[in-house]
Amino acid sequence: MDAVTVVAGAMITVGILGLVVPVLPGLLLCLAGVLLWSWETNTTTSWVVFGCCVAVAAIGWIVQFLVPNRRLKAAGVPGLAKVAGLVGAVIGFFVIPYVGMFVGFPVGVFLAEHARLRDARRAWAATKAAMRAVLTSIGIELAAAVLVSWIWVAGVLVS
Repeated sequence: MDAVTVVAGAMITVGILGLVVPVLPGLLLCLAGVLLWSWETNTTTSWVVFGCCVAVAAIGWIVQFLVPNRRLKAAGVPGLAKVAGLVGAVIGFFVIPYVGMFVGFPVGVFLAEHARLRDARRAWAATKAAMRAVLTSIGIELAAAVLVSWIWVAGVLVS
């Protein structure tokens, strides 16, 4: 096994871990690892593996956007609450390092929905729906990244 394969594997591993602890663009890092390996290997198999991984990632990104947004619309969570959650996550990231975005997002959604609805129970229900949507989104991207890693491992074994 050559050094480029080891580096590509490390990039894929870090990408997957970056999805579990959302700090890095995980799926993109996984694709970069596969691209590095494909570029260095430069065989038909390596480029077919890269193409399959790009297709899996693209499908993952599309599904990651569509499914949670559909659920949020069904739960009646408006776009303003999502934006407030993102702002809260960014603020939380800087105020409480590492865990602040996990605190800031729900606080932002709750405050926006409470201001809109004037009802803490309904605001909390919207916040829970937003949190489920975020977890679903992370799960979809994680599944795509793991599938990319499996395709890459199969390609390495075949090459």
